[in-house]
Amino acid sequence: MTHRNTPTAAHVTLVGAGPGDPELLTLKAVKAIAAATVLLVDDLVSDAIVAYASPSARIIYVGKRGGCKSTPQAFIEKLMLQEALASENVVRLKGGDPFIFGRGGEEVEHLRAQGVAVTVINGITAGLAGVTSLGVPLTHRAHAHGVLFITGHAKQGGTDAVDWAALSHTAAQAKLTLVIYMGMSGAAQLQAALLHGLDPHTPAAVIQHVSLSTQRHVVCMLSELHDTVVRDQMASPSVIVVGDVLQGLLHIEQNNQRLVAVG
Repeated sequence: MTHRNTPTAAHVTLVGAGPGDPELLTLKAVKAIAAATVLLVDDLVSDAIVAYASPSARIIYVGKRGGCKSTPQAFIEKLMLQEALASENVVRLKGGDPFIFGRGGEEVEHLRAQGVAVTVINGITAGLAGVTSLGVPLTHRAHAHGVLFITGHAKQGGTDAVDWAALSHTAAQAKLTLVIYMGMSGAAQLQAALLHGLDPHTPAAVIQHVSLSTQRHVVCMLSELHDTVVRDQMASPSVIVVGDVLQGLLHIEQNNQRLVAVG
């Protein structure tokens, strides 16, 4: 493959900002943010994280959030390339991890095709931080032999739509924990499809604003997922977790509900 003749110094760093709590940043991420001369910042990156940037850095907000007006991906990639070729120290600051539903793969491919070097610094993804905050593991020798991170927001009309019914059978047979990103708008459809293969009593949790002071969560049975989301007015940004690793948490929740009813 022939690349364009670009300066060898052209470089971009993709930094995972984690779920929001600045204390969950890696040291490597903090150093990269502090050294940047240009930061392209995602919508869900908190102000406390952006505060690690140098006062002289140019900060450009390029928000992308499901269901809202977003900065076009092509524009973001063009801007990263332009600033890198101008010898700026460019950091693309992305919520969570750049390579987990962050379009980091697309950005790396685009930049490298133009001869620009790319470094990726991982961040803690919301699916991991969310369940950890509840004291629950994603895998457990007795309950879950693996975990599957999956998006609930496939391209509309695309051929890559997830076969949730088939996936539910696989999750039941292989004892997988499902961590679903961007699934809130389709919670009713997800519930109906997952019930094809998973027991209605399978525990489910929705965790909103993971790691932030505004974090809140609900725990219920899979058969009650949509009704619980509506009742408690859960909304994006949230992750949905489904699996038997939540059995203990569901048991506590059910006991609390009984105590409230009796009281």
